[in-house]
Amino acid sequence: MFVVKKKIAGKEYYYLRESKREGKKVRAKTIAYLGKTRKEAEKRMKEFLKEKENKKIMEKENKEAVKIETKTEQKPEGKKREIWEKKKITIDELAVFCKRKGFVFPSSEIYGGLAGFWDLGPLGVELFNNIKQKWWKFFVQERQDMIGIDASIISHPKTWKASGHVANFSDVSVSCRKCKKFNKVDKSELEKARCSFCSGELDKATAKDLNLMFKTQIGPVEEDSMLSYLRPETAQGMFLDFKNITATSRVKLPFGIAQIGKCFRNEIAPRDFLFRSREFNIAEFEFFIHPEEKKCPLLDNMHLDVEINFLDAEAQKSGSRELRKTTIGRMLKEGRLDEWHAYWLAEQVLWFKEIGISMEKINAREHTKDELSHYSSATFDLDYEFSFGNKEIAGNANRGQYDLAQHAKESSQKLDYFDEESKARIVPRVIEPTFGMERAFLAVLSDAYAYDEKRQNIVLRLNPKIAPVKAAVFPIVKGEEFEKIARDIYNDLKKEFNINYDEAGSVGRRYSRADEAGTPFCITIDGDSIKSRDVTIRNRDDTKQIRVKISELKDVLRKLIAGEIEFEKAGRIVETRVLEGKI
Repeated sequence: MFVVKKKIAGKEYYYLRESKREGKKVRAKTIAYLGKTRKEAEKRMKEFLKEKENKKIMEKENKEAVKIETKTEQKPEGKKREIWEKKKITIDELAVFCKRKGFVFPSSEIYGGLAGFWDLGPLGVELFNNIKQKWWKFFVQERQDMIGIDASIISHPKTWKASGHVANFSDVSVSCRKCKKFNKVDKSELEKARCSFCSGELDKATAKDLNLMFKTQIGPVEEDSMLSYLRPETAQGMFLDFKNITATSRVKLPFGIAQIGKCFRNEIAPRDFLFRSREFNIAEFEFFIHPEEKKCPLLDNMHLDVEINFLDAEAQKSGSRELRKTTIGRMLKEGRLDEWHAYWLAEQVLWFKEIGISMEKINAREHTKDELSHYSSATFDLDYEFSFGNKEIAGNANRGQYDLAQHAKESSQKLDYFDEESKARIVPRVIEPTFGMERAFLAVLSDAYAYDEKRQNIVLRLNPKIAPVKAAVFPIVKGEEFEKIARDIYNDLKKEFNINYDEAGSVGRRYSRADEAGTPFCITIDGDSIKSRDVTIRNRDDTKQIRVKISELKDVLRKLIAGEIEFEKAGRIVETRVLEGKI
């Protein structure tokens, strides 16, 4: 490594360079900016070399720790082994990363925290909002057969009697003979259930009834107040508003009512970070269909050809958890679901693909007959292969006519629909796709997280469409003119995108911070920017760089984020100027 002096715009700057042999040629690369004087440059070079040596020691220790951890872990076989070998982060490590980078914080941490409750940090709230917005755009705004609502969190207490939650939300708490931890188990599964923590035998004698709904008091005077619940799901609000929507929105069957909102469940053992918590968000819709309508005109080859790893009911009954590759079309031919059910299951899978989740890690599981919810004739879970197991992140249930009929009975109100085509009043049947949004958030982060050996830092490979920060602006040359260009670019792009401005530390450090935040593009303003009126855009995933005119920057960035143009075709390819990594 050696120090070089360069003149830019009449001023002297010092850089750290390194020569490396690449094949038969020796190439010199700029590693870091060191300052404006030789003395300052030599001091920073010593600090850089010391930091690099310390980093090597830390990486060696981390690798040794990983080796120790993986030695004690049992490796699965077959396709699950491939997924296991690609595993990059445990759920506990992800929680630590999320706190360190400002994605998620423990709620009320200064008081010791509160189990099952979490706060979204500056990066987390942006990512979470982007995921919700993509859901709303995909399932509501881009469709003519879907409308949205935002129902209240507290409903009349009769709501939960009619829905069956009061009678059927009847899990029990039971302790494990081996690890002594308490488990939440459905009453119908108590005899065959094992401990969810250690797979040990459950002590049936300790079983106690649970009420998973949070009770709340309506009215300030206790003796005059009404007892109700914080909603455990968002579905009921859409059924309660069915009559008002059909009267005011000129909807025509088939149509859907969608919403995203907060839900609450008094979990006995919140765990696995955001996966099982007491306060969470559900995105779902009730899609209403004529009860005699069996054909789905929206179902096409794109949906039928959707491939999925599938665990059917027969395999589960025989004790197998082996997944088989199938398509939505084959599931339909096997009679596992009807056309509308098949269509919406395919649309759910396509949305997960849209936000960048690997399709190899998404699996469908068919509910067996003895585990179907009280309202469902057929249900499928969509699971993601987390480091802690194959877990549900979405569901799809055929609810039939149950909910509207129950609420009509309990309220003594007519909740039917006049169908113009048949000239008859009917009670529609319902398909209900449901998404756990925190679980989708976790799946996105788990899928995107990677440690880049070459750069020697974490890279969060988020889909640019949902990345919390779309681009970062880096002025890499000190000076009023350069900083003005950088600020002008930042202020212009900020009108349309969430943009970060960073001038602290070396460019390598800034790249590293952007990589960990999942920022897909970094824009650098350098010594050539004043004369040529262009900037460099660096791609997060492969570190390639292109040169783009400032006048074209916003349009190019818009197309890159939307995936409308390949990075290499968005500008003039340039040689990487800065070595990647924390420098």
